[in-house]
Amino acid sequence: MASISSASSGQSQSSRPDSGGKKKGANVQAAQALAKQKALEKKSKTYKLPMGELALFTQQIASLLAAGLPLVQCLEALQDQTEDPVFRIVIRDVRAEISQGNSFSAAVKRFPNSFNTLFISMVEAGEASGGLAEILMKVAGYFESTVKLNKKVKSAMTYPIAVIGLSFALVNVLLIFVIPVFASMFKDFGAKLPAPTQFLIDLSDFMKAYWWAVGLAGYAGYWGLNKFIATPNGRRTKDNFLVKAPIFGNLVHKIALSRFCRTYATLIRSGVPILRTLEIVSSASGKCQIEDACEQIAKHVSQGGQVSEILAANDFFPPMMKHMVKAGESTGNVDGMMNKIADFYDVECEATVGALTSLIEPLLIVFLGVIVGGIVMAMFLPIFQLGAVAGGV
Repeated sequence: MASISSASSGQSQSSRPDSGGKKKGANVQAAQALAKQKALEKKSKTYKLPMGELALFTQQIASLLAAGLPLVQCLEALQDQTEDPVFRIVIRDVRAEISQGNSFSAAVKRFPNSFNTLFISMVEAGEASGGLAEILMKVAGYFESTVKLNKKVKSAMTYPIAVIGLSFALVNVLLIFVIPVFASMFKDFGAKLPAPTQFLIDLSDFMKAYWWAVGLAGYAGYWGLNKFIATPNGRRTKDNFLVKAPIFGNLVHKIALSRFCRTYATLIRSGVPILRTLEIVSSASGKCQIEDACEQIAKHVSQGGQVSEILAANDFFPPMMKHMVKAGESTGNVDGMMNKIADFYDVECEATVGALTSLIEPLLIVFLGVIVGGIVMAMFLPIFQLGAVAGGV
C-alpha cells in the first residue's frame, strides 16, 4: 500500500509541471490574443476601407434593409460575415453606437477614413427622407460603377508599368554585369573606342561605383516630389499636368468629368441640397479644376444663378456637357442629364482605355527595341570595326 501511495504521489507531482506548463501556455496565448485585439482596435480608428469593400458593404446593407430587417440586426449580420478583422471592429462599434440611441450617420462619422463623405451625406439624406434603403442602393450603384472604371484603368496601366519596370531592371543588369565583361575585352585592344561604346562603359563604371548614390538620389527625388505634391501649388501643378499629359491626359479628363456628373446626379436625386451637393462633389473629385468650378458654382447658385452658366465659362467642361446641363435645367431634370453625361463618358473612358491598350503594346515594343537594341549595338560596334580598332585607327 505504501508503494502504491508513493507511486500515486509521484504521479501527481510529475503531473504538476505539465499542468503548470499548459496554464503558462494558455496565458501566453491569451496575452497574444489580447495584444492582437488591441492592435486591431487601434488600427480601426484610422482604417481606410477600399472602395470595393465599401461598395459591397453598401449593397449588402441596402438589400437587408429593403428586406425589412432592423438596422442593428443588419449590422450584426454583416459583422459576422465580414472577413476583414479591422472592418469587423468598425461595424461592431457602429452597431454599438446605434444600440445606444445614436443615428446611423452619427455613428459612421466616427470613422471618416472607412466611410467617405459621400456615404455619410447619403445616409443623412436617407434618414431625413425615410428612404435609407433606396438611397443606399443608389450610392451602392455609384460605388460599383466607380470600382468598375478604376479596375479597367488599373488593368490597362499594369502592362506598361510592368514592362517599363522590367526594362529598367534589364538595363541595370546589362550596365553592372554584362558591359564590364566587354569593357575588359576592349581594353586589350589599346585603341580608341566608338563614342557610344565609350559612353556605355563610362556609365557602367559609374553605376558599379555609385549605384547606392543613384538609389539614394531616386528616393530623395521621389520623397521631394511627394512633399511638393502635398502642397496646394504642387497639387494644382500635378492636376494640370495629368489633364494635359500627351497620352493619358484625355483619359484622366474624361474620368474626372464622369465622376463629377455621377456624384452630382446621385446626390441631387437623393434629395441632398445643392450647396451641400457641390461641397461633396468638390471633396470627392480629387481634381483642383473641379474644386474651383464647384466653388464658383456654389457662389453663383447662392445668388440665384444657374449651374450651366458657370460651366459655359469654364474651359475644363466641354461644350456638349454645357448644353446638356442647360437643357436639363430648362426641363427640370438636371440629375437625369448628369447621369446621361456620366454614362456617355464612362463609355468614352472604356473606348479610350481599349485604344490606349492597343497603342501602348507596339510603343513599348519599340521602346524596348531602341533601349536594349541600342545597348547591344553600341557594345558590338567595336567588334564590327575590329580590324580598325585593333590596328589603332
